[in-house]
Amino acid sequence: MRIVLAFSCFFRLLFGMKLSPKAAAYLPDGAARALPAADAEEPARNRKEKTTPIEVPVLKPKPANVAQHHRDGALALLALLQREGRLVDFLREGIDDYDDADIGAAVRDIHRGCKKAIDEHVTLEPIMPGAEDDAVTVQAGFDPGEVRLSGKVAGDPPFKGVLRHHGWRATKAELPMLSDNIDRRVIAPAEIEVG
Repeated sequence: MRIVLAFSCFFRLLFGMKLSPKAAAYLPDGAARALPAADAEEPARNRKEKTTPIEVPVLKPKPANVAQHHRDGALALLALLQREGRLVDFLREGIDDYDDADIGAAVRDIHRGCKKAIDEHVTLEPIMPGAEDDAVTVQAGFDPGEVRLSGKVAGDPPFKGVLRHHGWRATKAELPMLSDNIDRRVIAPAEIEVG
């Protein structure tokens, strides 16, 4: 279930939406309290973000239903990952009956294809510079959406710790134009070989 939540958070952040309240359960106590209440939050278009905005080219007017537009963009990205790396096929298949060598061989192709899709359509940068296991200091005023603290978090910043993952921020996203006559719920069409 955590992987579904992780994908949900990824797409929400990618499209400028607020994190799900379920995600707050995985944040340390101090970081969860720093998040604004969902009902007191301004709409995303009226907020001033602390992060670098994602540059998405405007290819057509936004539909009246913004939630539909965001959903379609997320499904378009999922379709790209399926087309290039067959990610959905891999995640939907049970792998308990396969040995590690078979899984490793399959993962190489999935990795190659998904990396290609991401590299072609999204520009990413690390949130925190440095290598894993480097000593870092988190200053007061940090954004809990960008930095997740773990371990023995007590008191007020600055916090000294060890970088376990540098995080990722999308600086640019160039998804294909969403045509009005395509059903975005179709992630991959059925393939029929007629003989």
